[in-house]
Amino acid sequence: MPIPEDVTGFELDADVRQELKSLPKTLADDVARNLVMVARLLDSEPEEAYQYSRVALRLASRVAAVREAAGFASYMTQRYSEALTEFRAARRMTGRADLWPVMADCERGLGRPERALAMAGEPEVKQLDKAGQVEMRLVAAGARSDMEQFDAAVVTLQSPELASSAVHPWTARLRYAYAEALIAAGRGEEARDWFAKAAEADTDGSTNASERLAEIDGVEFTDALDPELAEEPLQDEAPAKKRGADVSDDRVIFEDEEDVEEYYDEDDLEIDEDFDGVVPERSQDAEDEAKRSEPAAKAEDKDGAQG
Repeated sequence: MPIPEDVTGFELDADVRQELKSLPKTLADDVARNLVMVARLLDSEPEEAYQYSRVALRLASRVAAVREAAGFASYMTQRYSEALTEFRAARRMTGRADLWPVMADCERGLGRPERALAMAGEPEVKQLDKAGQVEMRLVAAGARSDMEQFDAAVVTLQSPELASSAVHPWTARLRYAYAEALIAAGRGEEARDWFAKAAEADTDGSTNASERLAEIDGVEFTDALDPELAEEPLQDEAPAKKRGADVSDDRVIFEDEEDVEEYYDEDDLEIDEDFDGVVPERSQDAEDEAKRSEPAAKAEDKDGAQG
């Protein structure tokens, strides 16, 4: 797998680099650079991350950090059996219990929620820090839901961490899981409030609580930058105006002679086929003659009216 030149391997945490010191330097550098690529791509391109993890695993399968990285890459690509194998190996090498929740979730992924639930009651859970215990609670509630024990899933998530108003890295996910459990248990009205609380705590977008809240409220969002929507014409857009439709007075505009003939009777108007559409201007003499004749015409009209 090609690795960009800017990746040096020193991007890894100090404790991981310390583990790699058990390897020859050249080999350690190669493994480190592959592990950096796993970390970079795990969320955005998990399949590529998985390929880099297999290279690192082939080079240094006896390093716990490598087994753990390979486990997470397998987990993100839903290779749960491989992930469980790698996590168990890493746990044997280190003796740590922090991988216990994700191991239990692998059991869920393999269709064995009963085993995941049993792991939630093992002594290893007591060795977890607060974040690990919350993760274990989330996995246990998920296992209950897998078994269609929806009310029990709701009860499993009810805890001091859920009731606390303090916001921690896991707060949004815990509230979101509780809202989903309420939905599954048929308690939709309560769920809306918890989706709102999850959205309030979700500052890094780890859940889609805002979308779920909008869905419940019947709100639809439109992406203004969607090129497909931009190409669609507006439904209420007025049809294109015909030629001449911008005339503001009462004049009737005709498209061709056929319209004119249809509007007028033959006796009303004799169409001059040689007429070019230009009205000749009146001469100055004709204008003066018209002005002189106006008084006489008005007098005749007055005499006629008196008679």
